[in-house]
Amino acid sequence: MLPTTIAGSLPKPAWLAEPQRLWAPWRLSGADLERGKRDAALVVLKEQERAGIDIVSDGEQFRQHFVHGFVEGIEGVDFSAKKRIGIRDNRYEADCPTVVGPVARPGPVHTADVRFTRAHTDRKLKFTIPGPMTIVDTLADEYYRDRPRLAMEFARLINEEVLELEALGVDVIQLDEPAFNVYLDEVEEWGIEALHRAFEGVRCKTAVHICYGYGIKENIDWKKTLGGEWRQYERIFPLLANSRVDQVSVECAGSRVPIQLLGLLEGKDIMVGVIDVANTEIETPAAVAETIRQAMDHVPCERIIPCTNCGMVPLSRRYRWASCKRLRRPPPSSVRRSGRFERSPRSTCLAIPIGVSSLVPVLPRWSRPSFAPGGQGDSSITAGRLPNATKPLADAWRNLTTIENLPDALDSLLNNTHRDSDEPP
Repeated sequence: MLPTTIAGSLPKPAWLAEPQRLWAPWRLSGADLERGKRDAALVVLKEQERAGIDIVSDGEQFRQHFVHGFVEGIEGVDFSAKKRIGIRDNRYEADCPTVVGPVARPGPVHTADVRFTRAHTDRKLKFTIPGPMTIVDTLADEYYRDRPRLAMEFARLINEEVLELEALGVDVIQLDEPAFNVYLDEVEEWGIEALHRAFEGVRCKTAVHICYGYGIKENIDWKKTLGGEWRQYERIFPLLANSRVDQVSVECAGSRVPIQLLGLLEGKDIMVGVIDVANTEIETPAAVAETIRQAMDHVPCERIIPCTNCGMVPLSRRYRWASCKRLRRPPPSSVRRSGRFERSPRSTCLAIPIGVSSLVPVLPRWSRPSFAPGGQGDSSITAGRLPNATKPLADAWRNLTTIENLPDALDSLLNNTHRDSDEPP
């Protein structure tokens, strides 16, 4: 089974912050705000579990922005003296806090968030933190005036933080570096070194997320200028392949990144973006399966982790729920018409339809399908072994002729768990 996760942020509820807006101001304050953040984190956590996500997160509900949430806890950064600057090589402007003195971490920043989240799920937990290069690119530096030096200072502070988060039970720590596909020379000169410093001594899984940004107008317009193929990763993938980072998150759905470039990340686990966050149309199961199939031509399937392309904070809650669910819905196109499983040419493992192995166990033991030997994909159930009240279940299973029918049958049997609805529970 392919484990699934999300890239980072998830939309905040309307009672916590203005929906579908970056840097949205909080709608609560004081103790109400802290309670509201915890409530929102619990909602997105349980929605991920209901949708079947294997490696869950708090959806960044505790922070206003993916960068500034960490930086707010750092001394030497003045949020009262924001300056409007161009970020991501002047792709767009943002009001950014100013570095006014030596940066220091006086205490934990996210440990309370992680302690709360860890206590409310028994699934693997991922936590995201902005990477050093992206932090530097989202600050107005009036003190160091030296990007590499400031980045290494933040790498040291990140390292202090992630070592504490690991001790609290985080399974995957991901650094978000959307700046990597903009400053290609700097990635080679000091970007990888900064990642290594940030992850120094960390024993849990480490990951880096690189992307072409949120699905906002400025990013969409910028992407239109990049031509028919986005080949920026051709330079940085070999650097990441030789790095000590375990996992790399790459946007693939709706992307013009040539899929064959994934082959340059040999030896890494790849979080394959199968949900296009720049498009409000929800992917079909077949589209998700096709993206995974294409990735399997270049990456062994045991190294593939289906994921969203990027954070989803600018999107609606309905899109959040439906997208998480699509990551786990069994995609019919991942099996042949005969019902036989397809085998990836790069791997010895089977390309099992996503979700089948996780959905079947939730059925009562007497209602689970029995797969016929010989790989024909037939599924049958013995009605005589069922209680009389379960005749509708038996009828449903009798109608199955191939594994390809399994998703619809499971959905009809489990419709009380919202698996058929794109509306959040």
